[in-house]
Amino acid sequence: MEERVSPILLEVYNNRFAQIAEEMGAVLQRTAFSPNIKERRDFSCAIFTADAELLAQAAHIPVHLGSMPLSVKSALEAFESLEEGDVVVLNDPFRGGTHLPDVTAVAPVYFEGELLFFVANRAHHADVGGMSAGSMPLSTSLFQEGIVIPPVKLVKRGRLDRELLDFFLANVRNPYEREGDFAAQLAALEVGRRRLVELLRRYGKEEVLFYGRALLDYAERLTRSFVRSLPDGVYEFEDLVEDDGFGRTDLRIRVKLTVEGERLRVDFTGTDPQTLGPMNAVRAITLSAVLYSVRSLMGGDEVPTNAGILRPIEVITPKGSLVDAEFPAAVAGGNVETSQRIVDALLGAFAKALPEVVPAASQGTMNNLVIGGTDPQTGEAFSYYETVGGGTGAWSGGGGESAIHSHMTNTLNTPVEALEFAYPLMVREYSIRVGSGGEGLHRGGDGLVREVELLTDAEVTILSERRRIPPYGLAGGLPGAVGRNLINGKPVGGKFSGRLPKGTVIRIETPGGGGWGKPQRD
Repeated sequence: MEERVSPILLEVYNNRFAQIAEEMGAVLQRTAFSPNIKERRDFSCAIFTADAELLAQAAHIPVHLGSMPLSVKSALEAFESLEEGDVVVLNDPFRGGTHLPDVTAVAPVYFEGELLFFVANRAHHADVGGMSAGSMPLSTSLFQEGIVIPPVKLVKRGRLDRELLDFFLANVRNPYEREGDFAAQLAALEVGRRRLVELLRRYGKEEVLFYGRALLDYAERLTRSFVRSLPDGVYEFEDLVEDDGFGRTDLRIRVKLTVEGERLRVDFTGTDPQTLGPMNAVRAITLSAVLYSVRSLMGGDEVPTNAGILRPIEVITPKGSLVDAEFPAAVAGGNVETSQRIVDALLGAFAKALPEVVPAASQGTMNNLVIGGTDPQTGEAFSYYETVGGGTGAWSGGGGESAIHSHMTNTLNTPVEALEFAYPLMVREYSIRVGSGGEGLHRGGDGLVREVELLTDAEVTILSERRRIPPYGLAGGLPGAVGRNLINGKPVGGKFSGRLPKGTVIRIETPGGGGWGKPQRD
């Protein structure tokens, strides 16, 4: 084949690879057992090269996708070879994972006896053991958060290792649901493998691999062009994680962007050391935040989201810090909360280079609510997990969006009907928190109100941020309103864990986004 890239075929292959990942996601969603996966779509699917470079992804969860390449590399490092029909699973945050509920499954794709690709997915399991239901505790150690899975072969040459699966299921609160979600992950991998083999058979190995490489190179060229469009210079910003749940407050995340021609250095030196509580992020999460931020600012559907984007970017993370925690740090909230603050810091720095492009801060939290116990009707354990949307930041072109997930999360809500059908819970209010967006020439988006009543005794955990320090405005815009968590009408702060009786009412009021531009007064 002629070594010349056809722009038309490049776009065709971009869509072919992406649609395989999308189909994997559709299978995973439709066959999963838990509402967290089938309703909220808390999962991600992707295709990787034989060298474990991200080649294509579906439009799923940003915090998953930028970190998954490290999981694939960990799977490769753990075994001398992955044979056809093997599936490796892992959730270890210090080997490419994010936090323990996110379980990654990786499978090799062989064609004519040659390993050419990997397919992978990551799904948030509603419980993986640990000290509290839902495996999102106010913890001080990784070991309190659930069962740690190093890279292990759950499937060997097409045969499920039943003993290994049973070992895992013995350590979780609702094994039936967990087994169903694992089966969905395996089914999605098989669909991805089949579709890639079909593509290779139809168009030939040489063409498919050629355009895979070309897409990585194309993303790199576009990123270099984007960086080149930025004014050379140094841009700094810092933001704060409010608290770690154990009395440590105002934890600093500092970032310095250095633009030199078509190279970008992202340096987190000066970020505070890792903390006692579960707000530590591993390096994989920080890489995800960088990938997400740069890709978002590049804009346009024509930019393939793959490993090529990171090639012109150097990311420096101090070991043992909030953005590169060391084992066995507690990390349950680093994936969901600290990741959001890393993005806030990155966008705050980019705003100094691109003031007309970068929006004010969005809500800056995922408002994690976890409820678990025993369903009185079935006698079975249940684990409900939800992240709650809020307001997004305004920008020079208009106001922010209201009542939506933003930045490092891309999930849906759990519909009220599905929630009440699956769990002994009743939703008393679900509404927009009118007026919570920051004022400005353009207003920030409004947050949400989610009020839930317990219909049985339960363990409850809340991990949230922006309860004290509001999402910042830009260009003279005012901050968004801080969020509030209330139990039976009493404020409880951003972090909470405890056993609560039947009839307890939990109210989550989420932050609004920051405003942009000085408010116009009559």
